[in-house]
Amino acid sequence: MEVPINPSWELAVSSLENRRHKDPLKHVEVVAVTDQARVDEASGPAGQRATVFVPDGGAGHFLKQLEKYALATPKKTGERRHENLYDRIAQVRLATLRAMWTDRDDAYPDSDEEVIWWEIWLRRTDGDELARLHEYAAMAEIRLSERRIQFDDRIVTLACGSARQLSASLDVLGDLAEVRRAKETAAFFTEESTKDQAEWVDNLTDRTQHPTKDAPSVCVLDTGVNRNHPLLAPALASDDCHAIDPTWGTHDNGGGPQMEGHGTEMAGLALYGDLVPALASNTPVQLHHGLESVKILPPSGANDPDLYGALTAEAVSRPEIQAPARRRVFAMAVTTTDTRDDGQPTSWSSAIDALAAGRSFDPSSKGLVYVDDDAATPRLFVVSAGNVDPGALEFAHLDRSDTEPVHDPAQAWNALTVGAYTDKVILTDPNLKGWCPLAAPGDLSPWSTTSMTFARQWPSKPDILMEGGNVVHDGANTILPCDDLCLLTTNYKPAEKIFVQTWATSAATAQAARICASVSAAYPSLSPEAIRGLVVHSAEWTPLMRARFDAANGKRARALLARRYGFGVPSLSRASRSADDAVTLLVQDSIHPFIEGKMREIHLHDLPWPRAALASLGGIDVRLRVTLSYFVEPNPGRRGWQTKHRYQSHGLRFEVKRPTESAEHFHKRLNKAALEEDADRSKVDGTDD
Repeated sequence: MEVPINPSWELAVSSLENRRHKDPLKHVEVVAVTDQARVDEASGPAGQRATVFVPDGGAGHFLKQLEKYALATPKKTGERRHENLYDRIAQVRLATLRAMWTDRDDAYPDSDEEVIWWEIWLRRTDGDELARLHEYAAMAEIRLSERRIQFDDRIVTLACGSARQLSASLDVLGDLAEVRRAKETAAFFTEESTKDQAEWVDNLTDRTQHPTKDAPSVCVLDTGVNRNHPLLAPALASDDCHAIDPTWGTHDNGGGPQMEGHGTEMAGLALYGDLVPALASNTPVQLHHGLESVKILPPSGANDPDLYGALTAEAVSRPEIQAPARRRVFAMAVTTTDTRDDGQPTSWSSAIDALAAGRSFDPSSKGLVYVDDDAATPRLFVVSAGNVDPGALEFAHLDRSDTEPVHDPAQAWNALTVGAYTDKVILTDPNLKGWCPLAAPGDLSPWSTTSMTFARQWPSKPDILMEGGNVVHDGANTILPCDDLCLLTTNYKPAEKIFVQTWATSAATAQAARICASVSAAYPSLSPEAIRGLVVHSAEWTPLMRARFDAANGKRARALLARRYGFGVPSLSRASRSADDAVTLLVQDSIHPFIEGKMREIHLHDLPWPRAALASLGGIDVRLRVTLSYFVEPNPGRRGWQTKHRYQSHGLRFEVKRPTESAEHFHKRLNKAALEEDADRSKVDGTDD
C-alpha cells in the first residue's frame, strides 16, 4: 500500500515498521520511501510517500491501528502513543484502495465521490467474505450485483459506489485482493439499435485524431475489408485496398459465406483494439498508424494449399508497389487446419521466413522463386497461431490446447506468432444464470493452439498472447461462445449493424499487429527485427501463468509451459517507453557470423550498469531481461528441413558473463562453446542457471 506523509514532516520509518510480530499477518515493512513532487487528485499532496508491504490479509489490521490511535484518549501531557508516527500520515484508506487498483491508471475515478461500477475481487479466506461485503454494502448504500463468479481463491462481483464509500470499511479492505473499473461488455453495444450504435460511432469519431500520411500501417492479409465503415474509412484509402486477383474485387467476401466479414473485423481491432474501452471512454483517441488490405481468399472456393506461399509473396508485393516507402506490419490470421507438419517448415511457412528476411520473388515465375537482393528490406509478419475447432472444445481446455498444434504457417521462425489468453470472466446476461466461464482470468483462452507437441528442434510457438475471449459452460456438457466474453470490432455490413463480436486467435493477432505498428510509429528508425524484439521483451506472464512456471518441476517442464504461454502478454506502454523501475537498452546492429563455413564474428556488449542505484538496493534481487531478435535466412529445400541447424542457417545465441569471470575467460568460454556447437557436439553447461 502507499502511505502519503504530511508535506511538513519526514517519515519515521522505524515507527511505521513492525517486522517482529508473532502473527505473520501483522508484519509491516517499509520497502521504499519516495519524494512526491507532483500534486494532483490521484497522487495527493506533495511530500514523501512510503510504499509499505503488508501481508495478504493484513491491511485491515494496519488500518485498525490508525483507527485505534485516532480514538485514543491523550495522556496528561496532551500527547498520545505513536503520535510521532501517525500524525505524520496524511491519508491511508483511499491510498490503500488505490494501491489495490490493477486497472489502467486513467480509469481510476477522477474524485473520491465519483460513483462508478467497480469490479471487486475478494480473497477467499474464512468463507464469510461475501457476507461481510453484503452487510457493509447495505449499511453504506452500495449497490451490489446479484451475479458473482467464484474461483478457487477469488470471488468476483460488481459494486456500484464511490471510492470513499468502498474504502471506509476496514473489514472489507482486509478481504479485498484487487479492484478494477467494471467494463462494459461487447454484448452491451451489439444489442443497441442501429441508431444508437451510430451515435456511439459519432462520439468516437469526434474524439479520434488520425495519423499523418507518413505513418506506418497494418496491412491485413485476409478476406478483404469494407473501407466504407465509418470507423475505418479515414484510415484506409481506396488505393490501399488490393486483391491478389483483381477480378475478386477488394470488398470483404473472401473465403465464401463462412468467412465473410473476417477481414473487416481484423481491421477494426488492428486500428482501435477492442472497441469496448474506446466507446465507453470520453477521452481523446490518438491513432498512430493507418490500414492497408490485401484480399488473399477468393469469393468462392479455396486457393490451392500448395500455392499459399506464392500467394503470400504476391500479396506482399501489392502494397509495396503502391507505397514503397511506407513502413508496415503484415497481419495474417488465415491459416490451414491441417496440423500434420508438427512444426516443420512448409512451403508456406518458409515463404513467410524468406519474405521476413527481406527476399523478393520473381513475378515472372508465377511461383515461389526468390531473388537475393543485398538491398532488400526485412518485413514484419504477425501471424495467428490458429484455433481449436469449436466442436473440439473441452472442459479440460488446457489439455485440449496442449494437444492442438499451431497451424501452418504459424511455425515460421521469423513470424511473430500470436496465441490467445483471456481476462474476460464477468457475465451480465440474465439468461446465463448458472453458467460459468471456462478459462480462469489470466489463463490461456480455450480457443488457442500451442506447440506442446512439436519436437524440441522446432520453434517454440506462440511467441506472445493477446486477449482472445472466453467461452461459457453450463456445468454439464455444453460449451458455447458468449457475447459477454468476446471482443467488439467493426462489422462488414455497417448499414445493418455497425458492431460485431469477435474472438479467438484472429482477434489476438490483429491486436498484436496494432502494438507493432504503434511501436514503429514511436520509433521510425527501428527495423522489423527490433520491433518484434521490443514487443516480445515487453511481454510478461500473468500471475496465474507465473504460478504455473514457479510450480513446474525442472527446466523441461518450464520449456513446455513456454510452448503454451509463449513469453506472455505484451504491453504497448512497456514496449514504447522505459518505466521508472525498468530501463530498456536497445542495441540494433548487424553481424556476419560465418565466412566460408567458419565462424567469423562475435559481438560483445558492455552494459551501462547504474552501479550507484544498484548498490543502494543492498540485498534486494533485481532482474535482467535479455531478448535477442533476428530473422533467420531459411533453407527451403526439403533435405534442409530435418534439423533446425540446416533450416535456420546461423543460430544466434547470447551469454552473460558470470560474476567472478574475467573478460578473457568469458571470451574463451564462448569460443569453446561455439566450436563445440559447430562440430555438432553441443552440450548444456550445467553451471549456468
